[in-house]
Amino acid sequence: MSVRKNTKRRKVHGRMVQRRRCSHRERLEERRKRELLVEGSFPRAVCEGRVQKEKWGGGKRKGKSKKWKEILKFPHISQCEDLRRTIERDYCSICEKQPIGRLLFRQFCETQPELECCIRFLDSVAEYEIAPDEKLGEKGKEIMMKYLTPESPAYVPEVSQELIQQTEEKLQNSPCKELFSPCTKSVLDHLSGEPFQEYLNSMYFDRFLQWKWLERQPVTKNTFRQYRVLGKGGFGEVCACQVRATGKMYACKRLEKKRIKKRKGESMALNEKQILEKVNSQFVVNLAYAYETKDALCLVLTIMNGGDLKFHIYNMGNPGFEEERALFYAAEILCGLEDLHRENTVYRDLKPENILLDDYGHIRISDLGLAVKIPEGESIRGRVGTVGYMAPEVLNNQRYTLSPDYWGLGCLIYEMIAGQSPFRGRKEKVKREEVDRRVLETEEVYSHKFSEEAKSICKMLLTKDVKQRLGCQGEGAAEVKRHPFFKSMNFKRLEAGMLDPPFVPDPRAVYCKDVLDIEQFSTVKGVNLDQTDDDFYSKFSTGSVSIPWQNEMIETECFKELNVFGPNGTISPDLNKSYPPEPPKKGLLQRIFKRQHQNNSKSSPNSKASLNHHINSNHVSSNSTGSS
Repeated sequence: MSVRKNTKRRKVHGRMVQRRRCSHRERLEERRKRELLVEGSFPRAVCEGRVQKEKWGGGKRKGKSKKWKEILKFPHISQCEDLRRTIERDYCSICEKQPIGRLLFRQFCETQPELECCIRFLDSVAEYEIAPDEKLGEKGKEIMMKYLTPESPAYVPEVSQELIQQTEEKLQNSPCKELFSPCTKSVLDHLSGEPFQEYLNSMYFDRFLQWKWLERQPVTKNTFRQYRVLGKGGFGEVCACQVRATGKMYACKRLEKKRIKKRKGESMALNEKQILEKVNSQFVVNLAYAYETKDALCLVLTIMNGGDLKFHIYNMGNPGFEEERALFYAAEILCGLEDLHRENTVYRDLKPENILLDDYGHIRISDLGLAVKIPEGESIRGRVGTVGYMAPEVLNNQRYTLSPDYWGLGCLIYEMIAGQSPFRGRKEKVKREEVDRRVLETEEVYSHKFSEEAKSICKMLLTKDVKQRLGCQGEGAAEVKRHPFFKSMNFKRLEAGMLDPPFVPDPRAVYCKDVLDIEQFSTVKGVNLDQTDDDFYSKFSTGSVSIPWQNEMIETECFKELNVFGPNGTISPDLNKSYPPEPPKKGLLQRIFKRQHQNNSKSSPNSKASLNHHINSNHVSSNSTGSS
């Protein structure tokens, strides 16, 4: 009996120990997962600007791979001849829009004193345009004295005397931001003529071709280090990633091929990619790379580490913001919409979840899945968007152009100040049909939180009649910028990144879901990929996007370190057409096999002799054994 009891006790004790071990293992696993949590949105070890030294290639390299210079090694100029023949030789594209092209043209101009004066004049005008209004007169006089007076050593003769006289009169009467625009046009017209042609025949343009060659190299998953999941999109996960060559952090949006095919989402995915590719704005999430793997299509986007506006409106104390903070975000959103509208693209999905904050507190518009480019001179129809944020003309299935975005801006300003959306209370359970009815028939209610200016702009943006709505009178964003709500906002300084945000995210705080709360995708079954899908994939996976890639090279100081010429401004060997290109370095295995092959070829006669000797000796020994 006692033996049975002891056996039972041992079994029970064993089960308890096993349970303790399991729970301890689970706790360790839980702790390990939590240690991988992001400060902001992605792992502490790889926070942008805070990359740890020991593991992720930090220190002096700032996250770059040990072989980063090898990855970004310039080709010999002879390898760029095809590029030279096919590249568009347009001054605006090469010397103004493309960041590296702009810097190299600037370096070329600095080699000639008269062109250097033109560049300095353009710099001074750019500074003038972002100066506070009260300093415009003083700065304008400085520019006139230094660059537009014939006696000055920095005089710019490309501006006519008639134009100088007109500018001087305007300066005395009422200086404005656009005062020097006609003078600037004259200087740019001059630079785009003969100086640009000289640049195309210089070593600086050859170096530009080398950068373009690097930019167009294939992009694969090996271009990046992949980190943990940040969230979930419609077709797959979003994870943090880091470019090996530069150390720059991005968010990688994975679109699973089978999931896209099952939901017939090819056109939607390609549409978002193509719009992101064309829009270059500091107020819209930028696309830097597009590539494919065996199972997914990948969009590599600006990483936003400070959470979304919905989180900040509802989870950071009392719902809503102070008006000053709401005004700042509204101004940046308006600038983002203006950049989209410049490309004739309507966004159609403005809501707090789609407005993301970066490490410094600036915002960007994200998720362009519902955005669409409107053909020139036409309008579109489509009942798309989010319940409570769709404009009346969208709900009524009427034709429209850009008007839904100004309605959405009104909804956002209202929600940022009131702490709830204009047509539905916070956590109010109401049917979609009722929300749509309120949008079409009822007026929004304004509390004491709204100033007269805030109330006025919301009412004008939330006007149900499109023809009467602010922003829809023919001047677009310029109309909205002139509203008294924005009277304290200097949009030129805002666009130049010179205004400090009213809130800066804490780098130690987490403004997103816990990694353990992000639901996993189920496996897609019953979908097979075939050759008919390859055409779509080839349109999607186009590699680097020009302007973001060039900005990355400049921001990470790769341009500064690699853009070196010969001593005293002479040509470097990689730009010398008469200098033979370096032979490509052979890998370790190639060197081993070559050495082995050489050794075998040297020893082949001896080996044959030894083989014959070995055969003969065996033959003799076998005969002697037989005779014995």
